[in-house]
Amino acid sequence: MSALPTPSPLVTVANEQFWKATSEGRFELQRCNDCGIVVWFPRRQCPTCWTENLSTFDASGKGVVYSYTIIRKGAMAYKESAPFVVAYVELEEGPRVMTNIVDCDPESVRVGMPVSMVFHDTGAGNALYRFRPVTN
Repeated sequence: MSALPTPSPLVTVANEQFWKATSEGRFELQRCNDCGIVVWFPRRQCPTCWTENLSTFDASGKGVVYSYTIIRKGAMAYKESAPFVVAYVELEEGPRVMTNIVDCDPESVRVGMPVSMVFHDTGAGNALYRFRPVTN
């Protein structure tokens, strides 16, 4: 197992602010100012009430593993990184994000495990968000 690659994400007008925040070690979520839901992924309209009245706030960076799988044979840029974990993490704020669990033995990952966010610099002015187990 080696370090995961850090490919640069596709930056668009709708997600540019989000990816800029990751370069500063911040994970921005949106909140609809009309219906109150927390919105993930960055977009121009609320997926519930369709308003464009959205604001952003910094997420806590805390969550729990909702679901995961261990990739034992990676492909392309990830070929040399196997085994590694791909997971959905349920954020403290509610949304679930797809990510990697890092800094642990893949076999130790469990559903419900508390995790905290880390950022891996892509070298392109942004960073990939990943999670590691919370240690007490």
